[in-house]
Amino acid sequence: MSRAINEATALQAQGKKVWCVPFARNASGVDIRGNANTWWHQAASLDYGRATEPHVGSVMAFSGTRSLPMGHVAVVSKVLSEREIQVDHANWYPSQISMGMYVVDVSKKNDWSAVRLQSQPDALGSVYPVDGFILPNRGS
Repeated sequence: MSRAINEATALQAQGKKVWCVPFARNASGVDIRGNANTWWHQAASLDYGRATEPHVGSVMAFSGTRSLPMGHVAVVSKVLSEREIQVDHANWYPSQISMGMYVVDVSKKNDWSAVRLQSQPDALGSVYPVDGFILPNRGS
């Protein structure tokens, strides 16, 4: 995680954009390139394990949507309960790092296919679709 934070901090100091993909790659060790909305399918072809439930260190892969056309990726930092986690990620707010952001599963089947994030204190944001969780070890 320190590598991800150090790299993002260096980019911020240079006035450069901090993106979710390099942050998640550096924080998790999941070595996938390209837009976040391609990670879920790439993970299978690169022999990374994929799961429908969160694991600490796994990458939550958000689907591409109208509001997130390139998708988004975040690293699970803590599992709080069967339906609640915390994530570390970058660029949820432009060029910022967000650590320990609260996330709740709001899917109808309780399968983590739809989540809401606590982007503001005491308030959950919009519902976002999630493809799943990419495990950090290949062949998992």
